[in-house]
Amino acid sequence: MPESLETAPARATATAAEGGLDVAVGGVWQVTEPRPVWARVLGGARPARVRLRAEGLATWDTSLLLFLFEVREWCRAAGAECDAAPLPEKIRVLLDQFGTAHDARPPADRMGSFIAGVGHVTVETWGRARTASTFLGESVLGVARLFRRPAAFRWGDCLGEMQQCGAMALPIVSLISFLVGLIMAYQAAVQLRQFGADIYVADLVGLSVVREMGPMMAAVILAGRTGAAFAATLANMKASEEVDALETLGIPPVDFLVLPRIVALTLMMPLLALYADCVGILGGMAVGAGVLEIPPAAYWIETQSIVDLSDVNTGLLKSVAFGLLIGIASCWRGLQAERSAAGVGRAATSAVVTSILLVIVADALFAVVFNILGW
Repeated sequence: MPESLETAPARATATAAEGGLDVAVGGVWQVTEPRPVWARVLGGARPARVRLRAEGLATWDTSLLLFLFEVREWCRAAGAECDAAPLPEKIRVLLDQFGTAHDARPPADRMGSFIAGVGHVTVETWGRARTASTFLGESVLGVARLFRRPAAFRWGDCLGEMQQCGAMALPIVSLISFLVGLIMAYQAAVQLRQFGADIYVADLVGLSVVREMGPMMAAVILAGRTGAAFAATLANMKASEEVDALETLGIPPVDFLVLPRIVALTLMMPLLALYADCVGILGGMAVGAGVLEIPPAAYWIETQSIVDLSDVNTGLLKSVAFGLLIGIASCWRGLQAERSAAGVGRAATSAVVTSILLVIVADALFAVVFNILGW
């Protein structure tokens, strides 16, 4: 009893034709069933032309495309002509797509040579510098518009951000600043007690906290807490095309989203730095009272004798610069993020890293400048 088309196994028959070989495919082609192999169908022949056609072809899947692709690749390697025009149009379209996907090669390794690697890094760095300078210029223009038209500034958003980066950050700033002052006092006490100079712990802690550690610790905390939040928020807005909607409406994203956050950070950083100074001195006072048996009144009088207004102003100047750098870096990273969930996470991470790096570099520059000026 002859087999029906729906049950006939996959077959490929080759017959000699004028000028080449005529290959007819038929039956049911499934990847789970055996299929013909082109080398066996060819039988050692070397035709100059192979003509493909369908004869009694029932259902088929990728196994048929694999066989036809094998035939075409053999023709390409042997220099023979492959005529697939007699095949159904759907098969020909899928075969062309299959060949295109197979011919795709991974991109060349641009880091294969040292010169190519240097060139690639240079171009990438130049592109980042251009985007950073563009964002910085837009921010400067936005600040200029703020001074010209302060009524148009979004003060409500700014006050909300001030609460988030100021009042809401007090608990973590209190804990970190107190522990920093406590640790510094302990380390100083170990050395100063050998010379009977316990009281000078107040001098060391007071100067270190007011000039360096207070602004620095507040900046690091805000970079990790507020800077990451700013970058994640803006990156998420970019991924959801809210930033594009603002640009379509003619609203500058820098004025609407960036400036309120930068102003909030710049205004709150000096206040947080002053608060961190006070809490750090209290940490040192706790060590002085509990370990060195220095009365709090004596500790406070010694701190007042060594810390003057110039030291406080130095810390405040640093804190203003730190807040400005953190706001700019975090907002820039957020607006430059990729439009995906992974891009949001990378933007938050890069914002923290960039902010802390800029803070440390700025602190080093301040140290050099203050040393030159004798402050």
